[in-house]
Amino acid sequence: MASDFHEVRFPLDVSLGSRGGPVRRTDIVTLASGREHRNSRWAGSRRRYDAGLGVRTVDALHAVIAFFEERRGRLFGFRFRDRTDWRSGPPSKEPTPLDQRIGTGNGTERNFQLVKAYGSAFAPYSRTIAKPVGGTVRVALNGIEQAVGSGFNCDPATGLVTFAAAPPAGAVITAGFAFDVPVRFDTDELDIDLSTFDAGGIPQIPLIEIVP
Repeated sequence: MASDFHEVRFPLDVSLGSRGGPVRRTDIVTLASGREHRNSRWAGSRRRYDAGLGVRTVDALHAVIAFFEERRGRLFGFRFRDRTDWRSGPPSKEPTPLDQRIGTGNGTERNFQLVKAYGSAFAPYSRTIAKPVGGTVRVALNGIEQAVGSGFNCDPATGLVTFAAAPPAGAVITAGFAFDVPVRFDTDELDIDLSTFDAGGIPQIPLIEIVP
């Protein structure tokens, strides 16, 4: 992702007014009896957004056009803030080092990927977090918070946590963080009708998540 991804965030004021969320692909075959066979085509979900709803002024639209041109349309990915899901816990709560379990020590492994779990009892879904916000990652071993730098480091471009020393076997590794969604424009054309913009016409600005 590194060579075709720009570590820059889509204009925050526009993203906060956007709409969208997770998308899945499920094949459903209905039998003669009326019963169904269902099969998931994707191992994970993929977010889609329409950022056009967040454009409220011509100046904001100008900023989006500049951002679009610098990304060369669909060519380069970038960061996007999903206001409904951007922290390791609820959006209203500051991250804590106990929010998400990201692994168990074995005495030799030093690298652990940030993840976020959705659900609990039936079929929890583990989502890879590849774009944490720098300076927000907090990590704990067996409930004891570790110091950034001397205890661990986290790469904000990959979400990979690296410990200075391998956690001991059986150690529970948890983390808290804020994060962005890696996305790209899902179009090579912005079709903008300025004749209706001031009267409430809003352009479509489709974005799609890049799978890490």
